[in-house]
Amino acid sequence: MQARGMLMIEHRLIERMLGVINRELEHIRETGKVDPLFIDTVVDFIEIYADRTHHGKEEDIFFRELSKKEMSGPDQQLMEELVDDHVYGRRITGELTDANAQYRNGEKSALAVITENLGVLTDFYPRHIEKEDKVFFPASRNYFTEEEDRALVEEFLEFDRKMIHEKYRGVIERWDK
Repeated sequence: MQARGMLMIEHRLIERMLGVINRELEHIRETGKVDPLFIDTVVDFIEIYADRTHHGKEEDIFFRELSKKEMSGPDQQLMEELVDDHVYGRRITGELTDANAQYRNGEKSALAVITENLGVLTDFYPRHIEKEDKVFFPASRNYFTEEEDRALVEEFLEFDRKMIHEKYRGVIERWDK
């Protein structure tokens, strides 16, 4: 398997979660209520899987190695745009977290912010994924030899092996004070 293939497989799981979010978003709009635990689950998925695990591999490994290559101007510009997209996704997720806390504390107006941010995420991520899958990843293949690509795959696998420990170490550190 190629490194970009691993990233594209992860995109499919993210898309499935976006489908779940869209279905719940319809329910929220129909009922005027949201389950704060659902929002916790969405935030956890986005922060840990989509951002830390998936974007972590992209930024910390794939983009790092690409930045060592002499990339074309358009490819370099697109990589920078993708990083900006990641930052944007983090900001929206942070706003969702804050609104969920407000909603839990009885602030009913936070429901509108939750609904808006869920909508933003379900609109934003498919466009971001399409840029990567259809434009950036195919172009990036030209920059790596087969051996370099295999090394990326190995580094991705090692990154994933460490993620579960990082997540649950963080859980314990949050509570064991």
